[in-house]
Amino acid sequence: MSLGLDRFSAAPLPADEPVVSLTGVAKRFANGTLALDGFDIAVRNGEFLTLLGPSGCGKSTVLRLIAGLAEPSAGAIAWGGARHGARDKRGVGFVFQEPTLMPWATALRNVMLPLELTGADRAAAAMGAGQALERVGLAGFREAYPRELSGGMRMRVSIARALVTNPPLLLMDEPFAALDEIARFKLNDDLLALWRAGGHTVVFVTHSVFEAVYLSSRIVVMSARPGRVAAEMAIDAPYPRDENFRTSAEYAGICRIASQALSRAIAGEGKP
Repeated sequence: MSLGLDRFSAAPLPADEPVVSLTGVAKRFANGTLALDGFDIAVRNGEFLTLLGPSGCGKSTVLRLIAGLAEPSAGAIAWGGARHGARDKRGVGFVFQEPTLMPWATALRNVMLPLELTGADRAAAAMGAGQALERVGLAGFREAYPRELSGGMRMRVSIARALVTNPPLLLMDEPFAALDEIARFKLNDDLLALWRAGGHTVVFVTHSVFEAVYLSSRIVVMSARPGRVAAEMAIDAPYPRDENFRTSAEYAGICRIASQALSRAIAGEGKP
């Protein structure tokens, strides 16, 4: 379902052009911690790419660099064939680990915020936010406050807020880690449906092998800090994916291969 917000949306990239590329990227924080070193990745248009790695390996740092919330210490970030400064013209949606909703505002008002920041008038922002809430299954909760919603529902509001401007690129930083298994499985299914319907490119962060395999068209396995690309895996299982895939021998086999790649990355095999 379209959000009907084409005037807020960036033009699509050519199919053969990466959405964003990181080349030789390093990130050293002020306390001296080297989070990333020699990190190389090209995010392909329309893919569901998952960064899989141990805690502290720099997965979230990669997302923050792509979003422009931090700057690399070395290396280059190119956006759609242009330098990093083109990021703002293309548009990025970001879903954080916590919903980060304004507690004093209704679900509708929370989702309206990005549209209002683009200069949309109140009526247009309300219409777009209502459509986004409908898209994530919360049409009946427009006037609910965050305290009145379950954890899974609050995360749906956060996803709606990230999608409301129809960004070409959606960054998701372990959005389901704090949820129970039933809610997590349901939101995994709903996220895949949104991705396939909306034509977004997704970069998703997790340290769950099972979640990574279920969602992704490609997995990048990262080494322990400082983060580098330790391995890449294409997940060729067709979409849509459902409970039959989740309980299949094929899924179990792919999870085993991904788990082995993650174990080697954690052990430091192949690092310079």
